[in-house]
Amino acid sequence: MRDNNKQAERRKQLLQQIERLSRVAVFGTLSETYRACGSPGCRCHGPGPKHGPYLNISYRGDAGKTTGYTVPRGAETAIREGVEAWRSLQLCLREVAGMNKERALDSAREGKEKTG
Repeated sequence: MRDNNKQAERRKQLLQQIERLSRVAVFGTLSETYRACGSPGCRCHGPGPKHGPYLNISYRGDAGKTTGYTVPRGAETAIREGVEAWRSLQLCLREVAGMNKERALDSAREGKEKTG
């Protein structure tokens, strides 16, 4: 009985965390790039450093093709936090899915014991 209470409390915590994370989660993978500009005399066209870093996010779209966009400077922090929230959200969902699986298996075992 005590394990059921602990599991119910953990499930409640996870569902609250899922709700909170879902408000900020952003799907995608982050990368940073450096680029050369369009000014021929700029240092970035020689051995000097390129411009950047520019934050990019990529993801697999509905048609299965990888797509993405450059994140505006003003949104970098929010997007970084959103991608981290997405990772955490997935971990929470995996844990809830594991609990669901165990509950279904336990229920099937109990039914089998009653009928068998």
